[in-house]
Amino acid sequence: MPEPVPLSRVKDLLAEDATHRTLPREAGLALQHAELFARLTAEQTEKLTAELRALPFVDAAIAVKVADILPQYPEEIRLLFSKERVTLDEAQVTRLLEIVAQYR
Repeated sequence: MPEPVPLSRVKDLLAEDATHRTLPREAGLALQHAELFARLTAEQTEKLTAELRALPFVDAAIAVKVADILPQYPEEIRLLFSKERVTLDEAQVTRLLEIVAQYR
């Protein structure tokens, strides 16, 4: 399975590509979306995902989702993990929120 790409990195890649040529319509729309919703820089996202990946219950896909969404509430964390085979306890949810809060 390919490595997930955070929204901030998508924004950087598309913006760089747009400086060299005219983007196709779909790529232009993707760039607009990324500019609107990417709240961290690519470097901040990389640091955040690395911190999240250090936790034993967070895989690459979840780390990228958390970095893109920057959840504020326990319910948002539980929703992100709802399709995973991991059930988080309160301490794990709190730890995730503490890490994310450093980047908000």
